[in-house]
Amino acid sequence: MHKNAQKDVMLRHMKIAHVLKQASTLLENAGVPEARREASSLLSFVLGKDRTFLISHADDEVGDDSVDRFRELVERRAGGEPLQFITGVQDFFGREFLVTPDVLIPRPETELLVEAALEKAGGRGASPILCDVGTGSGCIALTLLSEIFAARAVAVDKSAAALEVAKLNAQKLSVTDRAEFLVSDCFSALEQDEYRFDVIVSNPPYVAAAVVAGLQREVRDHEPLVALSPGPDGLSIIRRLLEESPAFLKPGGHLLMEIGFDQGEAVTALVDDSIWRLLEIRPDLQSIPRIVVLQKR
Repeated sequence: MHKNAQKDVMLRHMKIAHVLKQASTLLENAGVPEARREASSLLSFVLGKDRTFLISHADDEVGDDSVDRFRELVERRAGGEPLQFITGVQDFFGREFLVTPDVLIPRPETELLVEAALEKAGGRGASPILCDVGTGSGCIALTLLSEIFAARAVAVDKSAAALEVAKLNAQKLSVTDRAEFLVSDCFSALEQDEYRFDVIVSNPPYVAAAVVAGLQREVRDHEPLVALSPGPDGLSIIRRLLEESPAFLKPGGHLLMEIGFDQGEAVTALVDDSIWRLLEIRPDLQSIPRIVVLQKR
């Protein structure tokens, strides 16, 4: 029997529990981490039901059309395509963001950047003007706008395609009227006499070029390289942020950046003490130095 035909037989006329078991095995054999969880997420997406439903209705049969669609998505996931690009969404800071291959998938570490930015922006009752450099999906800027109701933000990215995704997310979160989107390589499209920010925040590309080949296939082969690596040492955009941000920050304003797991010492050495006060480098949940918090002198 042809291999695809075998899969058809395996996945047709079966209960949810059996469909999930077969899919989990396929994903596990393909080297997908947390195969059972990934299979459940894909079936939830196909059926339009949450994972609790799958557990409580494990003996329900899955319709043939749903089986076909599910198998297609399982094969894509087995091939290394990230779950988030298959479903088109990723949760971040308690909200659902649209994601496409034009943007970096929001990650839990970046939620720590948002938490730090919230503090430096003055909290939920403040009215800061913010800038998000390399906004991608807009997850940082738009989360801050959602949390600080009187805030305004300028979101910049060198990718026009990424900004279109960010605009869709702004509409989804009803913050479009407080957001400005600009195609810009760092601050290149901004006039210094027009923009002064209370907080500049960035999750810049920081992966060194030599490391890219060793990344997980989901990241290496599917997420935009321009959002991952800026070149040889991974520090070129961080250098630009340190050099160019002061012209766009109010006195006493803050610059916050996410950095790579091994970049704490290198970034500390780049900080010009005559311009910046290095307040802290916050660790992530694995105690890795991750969030650089600076204040303009």
